[in-house]
Amino acid sequence: MRHIAIVGSGPAGYYTAEAAQKQWGDDVRVDVIDMLPVPYGLIRTGVAPDHQSIKAVSQRYEKTALTENVRFVGNVMIGRDISAKELKALYDAVVFATGAPNDRALGLPGEDLRNVFGSAAFVGWYNGHPQFADLDPDLSGRNAVVIGMGNVALDVARILSKTDSEFEGSDIVAHALDLLRNSRISTITIVGRRGPHQIMMTPKELSELMDLARASPRVDPADLPEPEEDAFLEPGVRKSVGLLRSFAAIPESERADKRIEIDFDMFASPVRFIGKNQVSALKIERTRVESGRAVGTGETYTIPADLVVSCIGYRSSPIPDVPFDERAGRFANDGGRIESGLYCVGWARRGPTGTIGTNRPDGFSVIEKIAEDFDTGAIANVPHEGRSGLDKLIAERGVDVVTFRDWKKIEEAEEQAARKGAPREKFVDVEAMIRARL
Repeated sequence: MRHIAIVGSGPAGYYTAEAAQKQWGDDVRVDVIDMLPVPYGLIRTGVAPDHQSIKAVSQRYEKTALTENVRFVGNVMIGRDISAKELKALYDAVVFATGAPNDRALGLPGEDLRNVFGSAAFVGWYNGHPQFADLDPDLSGRNAVVIGMGNVALDVARILSKTDSEFEGSDIVAHALDLLRNSRISTITIVGRRGPHQIMMTPKELSELMDLARASPRVDPADLPEPEEDAFLEPGVRKSVGLLRSFAAIPESERADKRIEIDFDMFASPVRFIGKNQVSALKIERTRVESGRAVGTGETYTIPADLVVSCIGYRSSPIPDVPFDERAGRFANDGGRIESGLYCVGWARRGPTGTIGTNRPDGFSVIEKIAEDFDTGAIANVPHEGRSGLDKLIAERGVDVVTFRDWKKIEEAEEQAARKGAPREKFVDVEAMIRARL
């Protein structure tokens, strides 16, 4: 019998559990361990609340979670309740699928001013992550700035732009909806260091800006390269640039009835946040692109900024006794191998790149490596206690474990508490989640 522990219950974690089942069938026991009492990680607290079709992938993970040889072990934190060394001693292999939950810092003066947030915090706030439920951003100002040219930046801009009725069918949490309902934001500036040809935003997400009830996207035609230059782009990027061109062509008459403007400010590198206690402006240096990189020109200007959300990437959380690459912000690994018996997968392995679906081949790949290490003797073929040993240890320490059956009770309570038209109202407090299972 193989005993595998997977730390993290998001897409990477459950795809890895699925791969373990396909590799060893009934001859494997998999424990999926998560610090929160609820599963699904990024699907629950990272995917935009108005993208319910994407969140539906959790149904696939539930099928894996409900099988006999996969178990969810919630409300258990590695490094707090049990160490990585102890976990390694209990299981044949330990796979870290912890994602990249921390914001990458810009490292600019004024970054600590009030109302300057990273996207992990801000997205976590409107998605109901317990760690960020008390964020309380101030939306009383007119000018919001979103830094970044990826889909997360688009998510943030879209959420800030939507009307109350446009959130119907979403699972945005009540505390965020209440603040957004009374928001006074009228301009959202999306700031990117490079130009249209380097954009990371995908066509589907960009096109959603065209359907907003009270917001209109704007692109300066001067920022767009000559149309014939688009021919050298990858098809997806070409479609995205085509959408930027359509934004630039929107006549002013069509913008007249839109209260919010989403302005793309490209070739723009943030330099400094300005303000006394709370941010009030952002100093920017104009850039040009050389060999794909943004190079400062020395020309600077200032834009008003009552709220700033930085969407420039994420970092994994280090775990004591697990080798970590500080520069890359992920576990030190070679194709998913950290060391004998320790592995990583998903964003914890490769950094915050790729889509949710990218984690499936990643999970299968790491299980193939574990199987190979069994075959070569890199993992010693000695008996491990696995889940019985884990149960004994956490019982001795009084850890209140949440099972998948408990999670289903929490889920039912969230569905019953949902406002009209919403699929659920998430608990945003760990203790409330735990109480709901009783």
